[in-house]
Amino acid sequence: MKPIPVTEKFSVAGQLGAGDFAELKRLGFRTVINNRPDGEDAAQPGTDAEAAAAKAVGLSYVHIPVTSTSMTKDDVRRFAEAIVASDGPVLAHCRSGARAFYMWILAGDADVAGFSDDKLIATATRIGIKPEAARTWLAANRPTRRAQAKPMVKGFYEARTGSIQYVVSDPATQKCAVVDPVLDYDEKSGSTKTEQADAILAYIAAEGLALEWILDTHPHADHFSAAAYLKEKAGAPTAIGAHVVDVQALWKGIYNWPDFPADGRQWDRLFNDGDTFKIGSLDARVMFSPGHTLASITYVVGDAAFVHDTLFMPDSGTARADFPGGSAKVLWQSIQAILALPDGTRVFTGHDYQPGGREPLWESTVAEQKRSNPHVAGQTEASFIALREARDATLPMPKLILSALQVNINGGRLPDPESNGRRYLKIPLNALSAAAW
Repeated sequence: MKPIPVTEKFSVAGQLGAGDFAELKRLGFRTVINNRPDGEDAAQPGTDAEAAAAKAVGLSYVHIPVTSTSMTKDDVRRFAEAIVASDGPVLAHCRSGARAFYMWILAGDADVAGFSDDKLIATATRIGIKPEAARTWLAANRPTRRAQAKPMVKGFYEARTGSIQYVVSDPATQKCAVVDPVLDYDEKSGSTKTEQADAILAYIAAEGLALEWILDTHPHADHFSAAAYLKEKAGAPTAIGAHVVDVQALWKGIYNWPDFPADGRQWDRLFNDGDTFKIGSLDARVMFSPGHTLASITYVVGDAAFVHDTLFMPDSGTARADFPGGSAKVLWQSIQAILALPDGTRVFTGHDYQPGGREPLWESTVAEQKRSNPHVAGQTEASFIALREARDATLPMPKLILSALQVNINGGRLPDPESNGRRYLKIPLNALSAAAW
């Protein structure tokens, strides 16, 4: 038995003997995946013997039997889940290691880890797979690989505020995250309801998904966040950018809330620039994208970037930068970082206001943004700042900004009920100077 490293966390090997498990434990492995059906030949120990040997030395053991012609979607999903669930290095084995390696590719890790076909073929050769055989297999399974590795994205358009909410899911594991959920609010009557959030929960249930994260890109000025409601219903952790504490400190003063805890404790995790996390087997990365607000972040999940209000659709330009703490110069720098992603990156925006009365749209690509967005194409930093600041000077403040921020800097929680059991919003008068009469 000789483990062949593929990544820092994942290795493959040929058939294990019962005595090999103690050595795997000594080498630091935490999980063994057996991809070999029982009874392939008389020499293999069999699943029961392997499971007992793994248990004896404290290794997790998973049996996912496959053949070279039968690797089902469910097999791949379970394989990906086993890797994600392991709290340390994983070794997968079959007779030679080939099936285990191919299962790893189908599970999507190859795309996440940045493996080109040439690198995959070189790794396959180390395992003992002939280069031409590996090349043929990769070509034959390319559509399946692409489907497994690419996150599924479902957008939910909320017409009242022009907001788009997202469910991004991993096809391999059926795990998902919700991005920027909306809590319904009618400013005329002061009524709230959960129709938007309930539609998201219904979709998750209908698709057989498991919610792992509830993500906000920033404290929104034009709608209430449903993060707290979704956490109450589904139990998933909430997250936002770490600079939310700067927004909390700013608005704590505006609302004159001396006792408000402006330390981000309202969320389960605060993300810094460059932080990574998992959605199922998919790697997700955080980019700090300030300018629209002090705390704005972009979530990059596979080939999908959730850019909140930084970029709109190419026919709609970019976000405003005149909110408290906003900056057109900083916004330009954030946009350039987003446009440095690969041209094929799918860009999912946080709002669409249907210019010309067209249908709502929310997906573009980095290439389309660079080519067609008038706030980007042909602009310099100086011209963008001039354009953005001139445009912002004509815009009224969002009608919900003073209502929404007191909810959203508190993680989407409504104000506590007062002695009569009713909740009240606080509206500071003359706090914002940019009234467009």
